[in-house]
Amino acid sequence: MSTFKQVPLTCGGHTRPVVHLDFSDVTKDGYFLISACKDGKPMLRQGETGDWIGTFEGHKGAVWGVALTQNANLAASGAADFSAKLWDARFGEVLHTFDHEHIVKSVNFNADDTLLLTASNEKLIRVFDLNKPEAGAIEKISAHTSSIRHSVFLHNSRIVSVSDDLTMRVWDRNSGQEVQKVEFPTTPNSLELSRDGAVLTVAHGTNVSFYSSDTMRKMREFPVPTKCYSASLAPSRATFVCGGEDLKVYKFDYNTGTELESNKGHFGPVHCVRWSPDGELYATGSEDGTVRLRLPPTDITLRVTRNNKRATNGSFEIRRYVENVTETPCFTTISAR
Repeated sequence: MSTFKQVPLTCGGHTRPVVHLDFSDVTKDGYFLISACKDGKPMLRQGETGDWIGTFEGHKGAVWGVALTQNANLAASGAADFSAKLWDARFGEVLHTFDHEHIVKSVNFNADDTLLLTASNEKLIRVFDLNKPEAGAIEKISAHTSSIRHSVFLHNSRIVSVSDDLTMRVWDRNSGQEVQKVEFPTTPNSLELSRDGAVLTVAHGTNVSFYSSDTMRKMREFPVPTKCYSASLAPSRATFVCGGEDLKVYKFDYNTGTELESNKGHFGPVHCVRWSPDGELYATGSEDGTVRLRLPPTDITLRVTRNNKRATNGSFEIRRYVENVTETPCFTTISAR
């Protein structure tokens, strides 16, 4: 059994910058990764290997935000065509289009995947009931004084968002009122809620900050070597990764802020980084139009997954994979027409 040096897996297919990423939880078929791109065509991949599964076609502008439900059955996307779309991620079909009055920058599912949150350049946050998508927004919050970059559900009937107005704000869903505000000296470029729902990670300027999602108390803040566009905390909370202007991806100790490694590879600024749900790898998306999966050094025999069967039926493409000689169905999807 041979040990192989850490080498990133490069996932092509996009034709413009990749600006956002999201992983599903671990399912019986593994976990999945969706990417948002300015080419307007989100892509779904097998999360462990980067294998392409399907392309969601239907938007008429750059896609800025994407999300997967925990079981990866549904996907959401927000775009420059003033819409958010809900997709059946198993077949690639558009289930509903939510019209907005401006560019949709962020989409997010709640903990039980029954609600969809959108945030837009209208400075509005909307919440939609996925059991009644045609009913329109069931909640609408007039939020920031400038465009909203990212917004996510918190577990305690609250929503948190970051904006070009240099703030992070917490909103009470029942009243629609702001309940807390954190100010930054520079634009908060990214916002991530940890897998356990306890920690908010914010990249701003040349710093990465971590906040308690319950109290909004700042728990840690560390300087990083570049203007940081995105940061992600590992599920174990042992490390975090970040990337930005200098084309590198950095890994740090979460407790001390010590830099553990830096990696080159992308040929443009790094717009998004995300840890996988099992903490075994992290994904990066870049101005160069690629997604890269960076795995720790590992025995390659534990990672080999090869495409064994491929059958097409009209617009459907069914892919089956073999791992350790055991055939299991992977994931079925189509491009929406």
